[in-house]
Amino acid sequence: MPKRVIEGTVISDKSDKTVVISVIRKVKHPVYKKFITRKKKYSAHDPENKYKVGDVVSIIENKPISKSKRWHVLDSKVEA
Repeated sequence: MPKRVIEGTVISDKSDKTVVISVIRKVKHPVYKKFITRKKKYSAHDPENKYKVGDVVSIIENKPISKSKRWHVLDSKVEA
């Protein structure tokens, strides 16, 4: 089974080797048939502390690194 890859924005880089990613997706409401926004936060492993707040990054599923980290930062979409 392939690992999931999702894209989001870094909203916190305060922890050592960890960034918090906010992923926004649109889903269709089952009754009203309108698109609604769903937002979720993921903690991802960033071993070099290279990503900063506002960066758009891709994260990939990984084995559990800690209690809350199950994702690893794959790459950045916008390089400065």
